[in-house]
Parts: sequence; C-alpha cells; structure tokens
Amino acid sequence: MKIHEYQGKEVLRKLGVPTLQGFVAFTAAEARTAAENLALSTGSPVVVVKSQVHAGGRGKGRIKEHSSADVLAQVLRGEDGVAGKGGVRVVKGADAAEAAAADLLGNTLVTKQTGAHGSKVRKVYVEAGCRIARELYLAILLDRTRAEVLIMASSEGGTEIEEVAAHKPEKILKIWVDPISGLGGWQARELAFGLGMSGKTVNSFAKLLAGLYKAYDATDASMLEINPLIVTEEGECLPLDAKMTFDDNGLFRHPEIVAMRDLDEEDAQEIEASKYDLSYVKLDGEIGCLVNGAGLAMATMDIIKLYGAEPANFLDVGGGANKEKVTAAFKIITADPAVKGILVNIFGGIMKCDVIAEGVLAAVRETGLQVPLVVRLEGTNVDLGKKLLAESGLAVIPADTMADAAEKIVAAVHAYNASLEKARSL
Repeated sequence: MKIHEYQGKEVLRKLGVPTLQGFVAFTAAEARTAAENLALSTGSPVVVVKSQVHAGGRGKGRIKEHSSADVLAQVLRGEDGVAGKGGVRVVKGADAAEAAAADLLGNTLVTKQTGAHGSKVRKVYVEAGCRIARELYLAILLDRTRAEVLIMASSEGGTEIEEVAAHKPEKILKIWVDPISGLGGWQARELAFGLGMSGKTVNSFAKLLAGLYKAYDATDASMLEINPLIVTEEGECLPLDAKMTFDDNGLFRHPEIVAMRDLDEEDAQEIEASKYDLSYVKLDGEIGCLVNGAGLAMATMDIIKLYGAEPANFLDVGGGANKEKVTAAFKIITADPAVKGILVNIFGGIMKCDVIAEGVLAAVRETGLQVPLVVRLEGTNVDLGKKLLAESGLAVIPADTMADAAEKIVAAVHAYNASLEKARSL
C-alpha cells in the first residue's frame, strides 16, 4: 500500500522526525490560505505547491496539454517547458500559490512513472520554502537476499535512482542493518562521511537517519524513500519528500495507516481484486492470465511473451481459492477492455482442478465471454476438471502443457484480432 507525500510526512512527524511545515489543499482557495498561514509562521512568502499523486518524478513531469503519448515522450527526453509546467511549483506569495494550485488541481500529470495515461491531480501539498545547499538521495528498504534492511544513499539527490544506477553506480552508497540489533550510530556517521558531510551536518544527518529508520521499522514499511533529502544553508538535514510503501501483511497492526489509503490512486480492477484477497496487477498486454501461485504466474507471463504476445495482467488466485473466488477473478480479467483472450493455468495442489473448472464455467456463463479461452489444468482431480470443461458445451480450448497453452492462446488471439479487423472493414 502506498500513501501520499503529505501523509508520509505526517507519519514521520508523529514519530519525531523533523519536516518542513506544510498543509494539504483540495482547492485553490485552500492553497491560498495555506500559503498565507505559512508566510505568517515562517516570515517568508516563498512556498512550494506540490501535486499529490502516487508517482515519482513529479517535478520533471508535465501537466497534459497535448496527447498523453506526446507529453510522455517529451518527459522521457527531458525536455522542459514544451508541454505545460511540472507538478511541483516554487512560488512567492498567496496569489501565486492559488494560481499554481488552480493550474494543477483537476488536471492530469504525466511523469516517467505514471506512463502515458498520467495521473489526475486531486490534491496539492503547500510547503514552506527553504534555502537548499545540497540535495541528496536516501532510501530504506528490505534486502530479502540478505534478510537485512538496506539503506541506500547518494549525493545525486533529485534524480531518479535508476538513472544514477545506470550512469553513475559509484555514486550509490549502501549499508546493511541487522533488524535485531538495529541501526548503529557508527553506521549513520559512516554514511554521512561517505556523502562528504562534516561538522554539525554529520550529527544532523545521523539523527535524521535514526528517526527515519525508526519510522520504517515501527510502521512495517517495505520502503521509505526521501528524494531529495536536503542540507540547508545552516547545515541541517531535512526530508524534502517522503515516499512510503507498506507491507500489506502488516497493515492489520496499523489501522491509522490503512485509513490513509487513497482509492482514487489505484486501478479499479486492483481495488476489486483486493476485496477477494486476489493478487492482481494490471499490465499492458492483451492476454489475461488466471493462475494459482506467484511463481507459476510469472512463468505463465514469461511463456506468453516467448510465444510472441504480451500478458494483460498478473493474477494469482492463491493456493486455496474456491469457486466464488475464481469467478470473481475471471470477472476482473474480463472487465479489462484490452483483454483479447484468457489463459487459465492451474496446478491443483490444495486447490482442486474440478473447483477451478466449476468457477471458470460459472464465470463464462455469467459474463457471456466473447474472447478466446484456453484452460490448462494439472494436479488434484485433473481428470474430473477436464471432464467438466469438455462436457460444458462452452467454447473452452483445452491444453495439456504450458507450452501448448501459450501456443494455443497466442494463435487464438491473433485469429480473434483478425476477425475483428475483417468485421471493421465490411
């Protein structure tokens, strides 16, 4: 689960991490009031108006004025000022803050991470300005291969870490923290020295990092990214951004974080999938996948690509799914207009193949499926499952192996697309 920057900073403040003062605004008038209040409390009219969407690269993104594809191409090329202003505005005075918010709110922001479709800006965060001496990068995340917490830092703040990794890998510093013993002060100072800090800035960084690690650990976060982490002209270290992602398995311990979930930022099908405890991620292809087990789901997507097509989703129904859960999964896949064919690939262990077959048939009847459907079953009650499919009278294409299934669904989708083209030409 992801939250917005303003929510991340709220979490950090509650756990004692210092941040700049700011207010969330849902209207341009609220942004104006926020700017006025910040000017009174800080003595400076300079504020930053930031679009709040679940995507990075907001400052380098563009408010959409032309087609999405055009805007994304310009963003990827790093062109400035060709497709509207970015999603982060430094302004002076309440009038300018109100105008910036009005330009952002209700419009679509396109960044490298949103893709061509962009993300609608429904709220902005108005934050006090400050004098910045340096911009750094910091992230705390789980390194599963070492079963330790990884802290990454770089002097290249304000830049996507993927760009740094690709072109300046030597600029990325890493330390690992044993979750039992926790972050050592010596580790924080080592990182500070590696970033070229000295004097009181070292202590400020070490204190900030200790607070950020505490926030990461206390909230069951899977990632806490600060980009940029700034050093002010006075030598103080502060988080200028706060991107937090949480482990869904730990959310039952944090109802206050669950309350921060923004459904407007999530795909409608992914929201529906979460109601049935299904692992679903929408992708850009045209072959829908219904699989049990994350490993088998990944392998299924790989073999679809091997045979020359693209998967439309990742969908893992889990090892103990029932008929209702399978039916719900099928409906979620068919709700995607990009899907031109469906591949069901099930290995029945705890889950029985006849239960899967019943769920698939119920969903086909209920949805009136029009696109090709290939089903490959293996494992517990496989013969009964295949018998149910064969005797259903429905247009289900059986497959014996993964390769057989992939080959059949790709061929069926090609034929289906060809028939659509022919119908359009008549």
